[in-house]
Amino acid sequence: MPHTHHADVLAVATAEPDADEDARPHPELDSVLSGGPFHVALRAAIAARGLPLQRVQHHLSRHGVKVGVTSLSYWQQGARRPQRPESLRAVRALEEILQLPEESLIRLLSEDEDRSGQRRPAARTYRSLVAADGVLDGLLAELRAPADGGLHTLGLHERVRIGGQRELASREAHHIVRAHRDGVDRFLAVYHGDPGCSPALMRVQALENCRTGRVRLDEETGVLVAELLFDTRLRSGETFLFRYGVQDGTAGVSREYARGFALAGGQYALQVRFDGHRLPVRCHRFAQHSAAAPRGGRQDLPVSDLHRSVHLVEPRLRTGIVGIGWEWE
Repeated sequence: MPHTHHADVLAVATAEPDADEDARPHPELDSVLSGGPFHVALRAAIAARGLPLQRVQHHLSRHGVKVGVTSLSYWQQGARRPQRPESLRAVRALEEILQLPEESLIRLLSEDEDRSGQRRPAARTYRSLVAADGVLDGLLAELRAPADGGLHTLGLHERVRIGGQRELASREAHHIVRAHRDGVDRFLAVYHGDPGCSPALMRVQALENCRTGRVRLDEETGVLVAELLFDTRLRSGETFLFRYGVQDGTAGVSREYARGFALAGGQYALQVRFDGHRLPVRCHRFAQHSAAAPRGGRQDLPVSDLHRSVHLVEPRLRTGIVGIGWEWE
């Protein structure tokens, strides 16, 4: 999901003294290790041992496991969950590094999954969204993208497909744009997957009136940027239509889709289709002025049993974030 908010600093580690020596008993830690959830227990264990995240990362590397400080921060915030084999190896190593009972963190991960039908997993935190914005700025700089892409959105229709495992399986976007300067010949598509996704396993498809150019991604934040080439140079005032898609399906259960807009403009339509056997019990529209702002504009949306889909239409885009959320039984 492309976002438009910015922040100056992302704090991912504390400046606490190292504490590799055996730690004293921590009743609170024992309690969360027993009852979870995983991210609370991990955060308590790291705090109890007094280890900065950079130090935890160093210990993991000595165990032959590579995990970024940002990922560790997300894990203890609940913004993302360890899911890939390398991540699960890291969790087992963390049990040893943090002097925890064997299988204690792995068990909490499993119990969290077992409760997933009744427990809503943590949504992206503000810090994780800010981190994604910082990463996005770097990826755009790699592609030498100008601050102004030279295109105004006249219309955008997105279709999101939720797969049989309730995962975000794919997104397709149909753009209608107008150039406001001469020489525009490309568009940079930004996709921010659900927590736990793997951009390296995603596939970008140029579907109509464009072809795929360079692709940049960041595994830590789940951000992917794809260059879509028009193979023609637009003159100022000319309109252009193009369509592309992203095949995903790399994360867990999905519960919302949202898109951010930096500029006000034309019409936006979002349709979410559910391919699984069961439909969500409730769907709603939401909006935010920015990631730091509270969500508002909530409106219940009917789900079509016939078409197994829900949609919203924004007649005129405003800056900020708009999306659809849904609740599973």
